Amino acid sequence: MPEHQFRGRREDLRLVTGRGRYTDDHSYEGQVFAQFLRADRAHAKIVSIDLDAARALPGVIDVLTGADFAGTGWKGTPTPTFFKGVGSSALRVPFRTGLAQGRVRFVGEPVVIVVATTDNIAKDATELVIVEYEDLSPYVDPRAAVAAGAIPLHDEMPDNLAFDYEYGNAANADAAFKDAAHVVRVELEAQRIAGHPMEPKSFVAVYHPDDDSYELCMPTQGAADLKASFSSMAVAPYEKLRIHSIDVGGAFGIRNEVYPEFLAVILAARRTGKPVKWLGTRSETMSGDHHARAATLIGELAINARGKFLGLRVQWIVNLGAYCSGGGPLINTIAAPTSSAISLYNLSAVYGRHQLIFTNTTPTTAYRGAGRPNVSYLWERLVEEAANVTGIDSVALRRRNMLGKEAFPFKTPTGSSYDSADPARLLDTALKAADWDGFKTRRKAARKNGKLRGIGLALFLEPSGGAGKEQVEIRVGTNGRLLMYALAGPSGQGHETVFPQVVADILGIPEDRVELRYNDLAAPRMIGVGSFGSRSLISHGEALTVAAKEIIEKARQLAADEFEVAVTDVTFDNGTYRVAGTDLSTTIRTLIEKHAGNEARPLDTNTTIDLATAFPSGAHVAEVEIDPDTGASEIVSYVAADDCGNIYNHTIVEGQLHGGLMQGIGQVFGEHIAYDPDTGQLLSGTFMDYFMPRAHILPPITLIDCGVPSPANSLGAKGAGEAGATGSVPALANAMFDALKAVNVRKIDMPYSPYRVWQAIHSAAENGASD
Repeated sequence: MPEHQFRGRREDLRLVTGRGRYTDDHSYEGQVFAQFLRADRAHAKIVSIDLDAARALPGVIDVLTGADFAGTGWKGTPTPTFFKGVGSSALRVPFRTGLAQGRVRFVGEPVVIVVATTDNIAKDATELVIVEYEDLSPYVDPRAAVAAGAIPLHDEMPDNLAFDYEYGNAANADAAFKDAAHVVRVELEAQRIAGHPMEPKSFVAVYHPDDDSYELCMPTQGAADLKASFSSMAVAPYEKLRIHSIDVGGAFGIRNEVYPEFLAVILAARRTGKPVKWLGTRSETMSGDHHARAATLIGELAINARGKFLGLRVQWIVNLGAYCSGGGPLINTIAAPTSSAISLYNLSAVYGRHQLIFTNTTPTTAYRGAGRPNVSYLWERLVEEAANVTGIDSVALRRRNMLGKEAFPFKTPTGSSYDSADPARLLDTALKAADWDGFKTRRKAARKNGKLRGIGLALFLEPSGGAGKEQVEIRVGTNGRLLMYALAGPSGQGHETVFPQVVADILGIPEDRVELRYNDLAAPRMIGVGSFGSRSLISHGEALTVAAKEIIEKARQLAADEFEVAVTDVTFDNGTYRVAGTDLSTTIRTLIEKHAGNEARPLDTNTTIDLATAFPSGAHVAEVEIDPDTGASEIVSYVAADDCGNIYNHTIVEGQLHGGLMQGIGQVFGEHIAYDPDTGQLLSGTFMDYFMPRAHILPPITLIDCGVPSPANSLGAKGAGEAGATGSVPALANAMFDALKAVNVRKIDMPYSPYRVWQAIHSAAENGASD
């Protein structure tokens, strides 16, 4: 693919000058406003709800509770259930609608919605609602939720177990462990974190009674996905839903869900006959937006006397929250753990078992990395422990066990097909750029300055793209510009810049003659999904590539007709058609503009492609320093050698990598959604309590492209959006453990906040003194 000189993104001028259009920018004549009363406790039966005072407040139009959904006939919020668990068991999905019914199950669950003429009146009215509760025991720890005697969160699921999932082959893994000379085990906590988009969750609903249709405005990663979800819930037929989603202030995986608030606002709009707008607050976003990670990761690795990996056993205990989100069950089972189970290591015996458990916490879902950081974190900590136990240098141990380039494509023991990679090149490149061999000298200098210095390495491989189909359409506009319709709604990826570049390069026309239309109400109904899982260029970009090549062939026929020659006599190169052996020529741009007003629309193209999965990979090296007196940590160097396949726009890919790194750094050093274990109250529900990474924490970063083209798509592309988060979590964790081993710290869980690090150092010192 050609490399583009970066001249900025088309969308940036609009976004940085305040001309972006977000949910709040959609307003309708006669609109009214909604606010929610939310549960102030984690687990309780709803005894009664007194709405009289709220309804009597001047300006209040309507007040709804969960009982008002009984007559709608709507189904519960959707969750994929096509995958099976132990004994062919299915995921158990409790019913969830717009407002709590009979019971509240986490702090922040919506209980009542008030609709009023102003936002402030709606807020005041929520304070007049009186809810009588009968408190029940809350469960924050998933192990407590499945212990004997625990109260069921959902009566139809008495054991609080949502899903018991297994993959691999238990017998093969057990046999490998019997033959092992060494067995290492680690247990890690991937703490609960929050996505925190800049734009809080918001929603506008307009009901049109004349044709029983809806206009809906929301931040989303895929308008078509949400339309399909609403339709599957029987809210309205697909064609009766028009979704407006132009600019999205951050997504990260949590903006691809049907949230209960959406259903409540839709019902309110239908009942009142007025456009209803709800703008969520930051605190509502922190408590009500689905959270991420929240899993205990346990791994065992079997190793022979020569340091070869023989078998892997994995157990995840997943805190699913009070309900099944749209993405949570998927990303904690088949999406990441199964597909990339062996990472970059040559291993034939694997068995994993994951338990997904209901607790009295906010539901969890996909978030940047979507399970991949958990896989790489567990693997790379196991490798470091294996190096400690065997006495083999950790780099040598990785070399001894990683897959060779010649092994690809590689069929894994869990059924994935890795398309391509060059692990040795990744490792060599990262080690050289990080000056791995010179680290001892740097550590010695840091020690003289009273600092603990550590270095960490991580290898990883992850899935990107996905199965299914993707459809696009390219039309010739009346002005001769090409209008591309796709289901790829961006949330920062630069689609408006990159996709026109892809098509313009193929056709040999200026980029400004091509325009992307996404989430467009005038678009045809197409199959496919939105933007997530590092799939945009692999799926939408590939579909647009196929469509552009079809346009070339259609225009070739037009050129042949114009020249009165056979199609086979017409060649195409860099935007120009020529007849061999003559001076006859024309450009594809000329043909496009000539037929712009043709009612037959001979160049319009609609294309559907089958999708495939590509597997990006990487080797990251992080170097940290710790002040033992305060526990404060600093990243002093970070090197990322990444295989993102063929890269179309390096600047945009680097931006994606930086963004992922920042979110991984946040998880490692401070982000943590914490609940009181006894009451289930949210303890980190504001930015006074929740750590957010800022610019000063970002270290000097060296990014190195080690791309191996993917054979899974004609662009040779692989995903890039998740790599920073997937690689940084294990690399930084390994660096922190390497630094802390000098003061005998052997166990510490993320986040590595100054207090936690300081506490671990002093506990180790006290234990050493007592010994």
